[in-house]
Amino acid sequence: MRTSGRQRRYKLKSEINVVPYIDVMLVLLIIFMVTTPMMNSSVDVQLPQADAKSLQQKKDPVLVSVLQDGQLYLTLSGAKKELVDADTLKLKVGAFVRENPEVSVLVGGDERGSYGGVFKVLADLQQAGVAKVGLMGQPGQPGGQGKSASDGRK
Repeated sequence: MRTSGRQRRYKLKSEINVVPYIDVMLVLLIIFMVTTPMMNSSVDVQLPQADAKSLQQKKDPVLVSVLQDGQLYLTLSGAKKELVDADTLKLKVGAFVRENPEVSVLVGGDERGSYGGVFKVLADLQQAGVAKVGLMGQPGQPGGQGKSASDGRK
């Protein structure tokens, strides 16, 4: 028996044509190469200008300082800084915030102190009825990441 030439001509190929896949991969590679530098956070953005003034506090904030050894200092709206314990802190700040609900309460902790001391003060302020508490800090040195462990501190 003879097979017709037509059947031989339409014989199926069992190969995968990878040229379209290579084209897609090259296009994706080019897209990623172009967009990756744009994802850098130092993109120069021109923000809109406004003549608005910075927000001014109507009253001086309440400052709570937590030292390295856990001592608490309280400064109520420009008054003198005083050493307090946790119970006195709750009573004084709670009463002051009830009288002046718009006053800001800020907590500052010593960078060498434990996180637990600041966390306990935040919990005490919440129990005293303070709804919003801010954390104080100082701006870092430009171009640096602060002091390292080898700066002479022990």
